Amino acid sequence: MSDVHIGYQLTLAVPSAYTEGFSGRAFLMETEQSSPTFRTALSVEAINENYLCSLDIFLGDVKVWSSSPLSQFYTREKCVLELTLYGDLRLKDENERIGWRSGTSGQGVERLHLLRTGNLVLVDSLNLIKWQSFNFPTDIMMWGQRLSSETRLTSFPINSSNLFYSFEIQYDKIALYLNFGSWKYSYWEFRPSIKKNITFVQLSSKGLEIFTGKHKRIDQITSNGPEPLRFLALRNNTGNLELYHYSAERGNFEESYEALNNTCDLPLACNPYGICTSSNMCSCIRLIESHGFQSDCSARNIEGLCGRNQAEMLELRGAITVLNGIPNKANATKEVCANVCLDDCSCVAAQYKNSGECFLYKFIRGIKQVERGSSLIFMVKRPKGEDEGHGRHSGLQKWVIIVVGVVDGFIIFLVLGGVGYYVIRKKLKNSSVTGQET
Repeated sequence: MSDVHIGYQLTLAVPSAYTEGFSGRAFLMETEQSSPTFRTALSVEAINENYLCSLDIFLGDVKVWSSSPLSQFYTREKCVLELTLYGDLRLKDENERIGWRSGTSGQGVERLHLLRTGNLVLVDSLNLIKWQSFNFPTDIMMWGQRLSSETRLTSFPINSSNLFYSFEIQYDKIALYLNFGSWKYSYWEFRPSIKKNITFVQLSSKGLEIFTGKHKRIDQITSNGPEPLRFLALRNNTGNLELYHYSAERGNFEESYEALNNTCDLPLACNPYGICTSSNMCSCIRLIESHGFQSDCSARNIEGLCGRNQAEMLELRGAITVLNGIPNKANATKEVCANVCLDDCSCVAAQYKNSGECFLYKFIRGIKQVERGSSLIFMVKRPKGEDEGHGRHSGLQKWVIIVVGVVDGFIIFLVLGGVGYYVIRKKLKNSSVTGQET
């Protein structure tokens, strides 16, 4: 069936003991169409020593919408989905505690319906929509779905609690952002060829269409293949924007387009203080010397380090960050840009553009290796005077190398001397034996 009526209730039991990797689902609705079909499910998943209760929509085996990013709801004994007699769709636990709701009580809702587009809707007796999942997008945009400047896609990187990606529509461009608190940095953008204000974007069979006004299309991000598109995804493992089609031959979804083709252009390609090299491998930035990279390092916590007596800015030659923020200062020099970061206790790095723009950063991510002579200069904050300590360490290291070299030379001399003595003595002995025989 593809709909349920008011008064409906579905209960899913939660395991008494926590089991890592547990995932339980009860499907309640499915669309009538050729495979892959859309299905609605009540789900219980084991996450971070707790059980997450959520309402989900699947296209085939791909989760295309969930209530959990909007409101994470953890339960202990039961996960209950209820469409009340007053038309409110709810998730609740064994104690009647409500963890998520549609907020449509008293609006004349008669049933919950799953459309062939994957849009989950609550409608009244006249089939007027009172609530729909398309108005609350998560990290996936379906075929036929629209996103206006008032909505966005969001995705949370794996193993990161304080960062999230967002795909946003602005009046002059669409862009991907890495968000950290109130700080926001773009790492990809697309500007329409026709300079008109963007009102919404819509996913069609051929690509992501960009509109101005109500119906005028001004540009399009086109799929790389002839197959009709099914959804657009903002990936939580990479932050990349990708378009997907369904392959009936292989029985799965395949990528038709990706915004970023190079690993080093992804914002979190490497760990903090890591750098993506020209060979698409992760190394670490070297904070002791003024150039080069090293294969091993540990992230430093320099947050709160500020003042020109405590810190200094190190120019990292041959490297930039792919993250672009709003310029903190315009018409500045490189020295002024460095001092602005030094005086800001929350700043850990700065990027200076030769045009005079200065960008500040609250975390060090998205660093990649570039050819020398770039118009961008990337600088990292470090405790003042680290070079002196490194100089002493280098002197000690050189002394150790000299000592080791002398010792090794002495050992080699003894070994060679012993071998020579043995050869000469053996020859003398053989000569003596030959004389006696004669």
